[in-house]
Amino acid sequence: MYQVIGARTTRSFRVIWMLEELDRPYQVTPAAPQSDSVVSLNPGGKVPVLVADGTPISDSTAIIQYLADRHGALTYPAGTLERARQDSLTQFLLDEFDALLWTAARHTFILPEELRIAGIKDTLRWEFRNSQQTLTRRVGNGPFLMGETMTVPDIILTHCLGWAQVARFEIAEDWLSDYHQRMRARPAFQRAEAS
Repeated sequence: MYQVIGARTTRSFRVIWMLEELDRPYQVTPAAPQSDSVVSLNPGGKVPVLVADGTPISDSTAIIQYLADRHGALTYPAGTLERARQDSLTQFLLDEFDALLWTAARHTFILPEELRIAGIKDTLRWEFRNSQQTLTRRVGNGPFLMGETMTVPDIILTHCLGWAQVARFEIAEDWLSDYHQRMRARPAFQRAEAS
């Protein structure tokens, strides 16, 4: 059984959702970032941490890609062009969606108050709108980002869109709002949210 360390209100949700999609047993330990229990497994103190076969793995993207590879689902095989496209999309989402939201969070409640720059959020919101337009040009017409198959980038983007709503970042592209609702309606998402 996998152990997921971190609260569902963090990027740990990505891992929990992936495990639900894969129908794999897991246990959640809702530890806070920088807590002793987290630092003992991840020196950076960040969550999530997945403990698999006694080995801690940190970083939500590394974890969900590992799980997809290990269980042969929600990913394309390594070394294929499809996987290269998938990895490219994953990196784009991390750079252009996740990083913007993380920077906004840092300047809202994470950094010491004297280091926060409130005005940076306007720039981040502008970049977030541009990133949505770029994503629109990158994806096809399938129900998922890579077409007909749900993959790791779908979990990352759906999580980022929910984070954007909480952070009051506008989802400006209509298709993204529809996509977000569809992804949130998935039974595995619902189970992850309720568990």
